[in-house]
Amino acid sequence: MKKVNWLVVAAGLVVGAAAVLLTALGNPGNMGFCIACFLRDTSGALGLHSAGVVQYIRPEIIGIVLGSLIAALGFKEFKGRGGSSPALRFVLGMFVMIGALMFLGCPLRMMIRSGDLNAIVGLVGFVVGIFIGTLFLKKGFTMKRAYNLGALEGSVMPAIVVALLILLIAAPSFIHFSTEGPGSKHAPIAVALIVGLIVGALAQRSRLCTVGGIRDAMMFKDFKLLYGFIAVIIAVIIGNLITGNFNLGFEGQPVAHTDGLWNALGMALVGWGSVLLGGCPLRQLVLAGEGSADSTITVLGMMVGAALCHNFGLASSANGPTQNGMIAVVIGFVVVAIVSFRNVAKEA
Repeated sequence: MKKVNWLVVAAGLVVGAAAVLLTALGNPGNMGFCIACFLRDTSGALGLHSAGVVQYIRPEIIGIVLGSLIAALGFKEFKGRGGSSPALRFVLGMFVMIGALMFLGCPLRMMIRSGDLNAIVGLVGFVVGIFIGTLFLKKGFTMKRAYNLGALEGSVMPAIVVALLILLIAAPSFIHFSTEGPGSKHAPIAVALIVGLIVGALAQRSRLCTVGGIRDAMMFKDFKLLYGFIAVIIAVIIGNLITGNFNLGFEGQPVAHTDGLWNALGMALVGWGSVLLGGCPLRQLVLAGEGSADSTITVLGMMVGAALCHNFGLASSANGPTQNGMIAVVIGFVVVAIVSFRNVAKEA
């Protein structure tokens, strides 16, 4: 077994601590630090969907991208690149978000929901989805190569989040803000932004990825990234025990539902799609900050996916999944399967 990468562990502990801190300072309970939720709220703030309870530009997203950018520039790793099946990445990003909003959270939130046994069910589905994805990787799955595109192309996502920050601080009248529900609950802007910057920089340096840890353990018996995954969970459990927010059980969990089958299927779709994309939602934001136009396309796909979920009744609620959401997840599996089979490299 290879040596522990303590930078990955430190990054995981910081992410876990960030979730506890942000929840204590105002972020919704059981959410703390959820990339899918943050992108969904940001989509709503921009008017992409009309669900009034989930609309707010989340500074954490801005911070993650800019933190990654700063770290990449500092270590001379910023590089504009892309062209690796951009349309497919956009579509896969949409369905990863649809799966996440069936479960009501991204892989990071799944790890942060300490005490919530529904998250354990989601984890089982997530691992199964990743396992299916690794089978295609072993068979030669590829999204084709990326090309050097220059700094301007690589700066698109950093430019977008800077524009979001300007809107949030200097022109709030142009965006939508929730007055009730999860979107109305948030930590102070400055704190959320600083936390995002720290997480973005650490994730860029450590290559922290919730999907990558399990994928690498399955494929290569390499557990370095998996230690970061475990560190997030440990930090959140300790933090929630200290703050009195640890609630063991299925029932009565904030912003969660107890339909085990669809919790598992939603996260299986997230796991499978993320393996094909090369990283979880957090990793996509970090790569976009490093200059990856492909990850920028993926993130935009996730934002559109969030909008579709709330415009067409696909997202679950505390009452459980919707029929439209179930149909969308099944369609997602069909699409991901087609992409998987069609993109297996043919042997010469």
